[in-house]
Amino acid sequence: DTGNRLRFQLELEFVQCLANPNYLNFLAQRGYFKDKAFVNYLKYLLYWKEPEYAKYLKYPQCLHMLELLQYEHFRKELVNAQCAKFIDEQQILHWQHYSRKRMRLQQALAEQQQQNTSVK
Repeated sequence: DTGNRLRFQLELEFVQCLANPNYLNFLAQRGYFKDKAFVNYLKYLLYWKEPEYAKYLKYPQCLHMLELLQYEHFRKELVNAQCAKFIDEQQILHWQHYSRKRMRLQQALAEQQQQNTSVK
């Protein structure tokens, strides 16, 4: 029904926001991670790790952040802007590595297909 659909959309959007380390820093600086109800909500959101829900995520790294947010030490560290910056930089490096690796694989596949076509 409409209520469940809206809840699904709101939770989907919120979970994906967790992929942004600057947003996590914002939440930490405003004390959200000290609120027991909010921490319980983060635990509740772990259902997004199930394949039937995860398939809707555009930013799957949010699941890793959601997992890390289950740890009090991680939540406390996010108050520090340098921590958020470090996470942001690591995500960019990971993305760059993945993009380069994917491009090399695609080029190798294209070359292989070209060779197979020219052999025939």
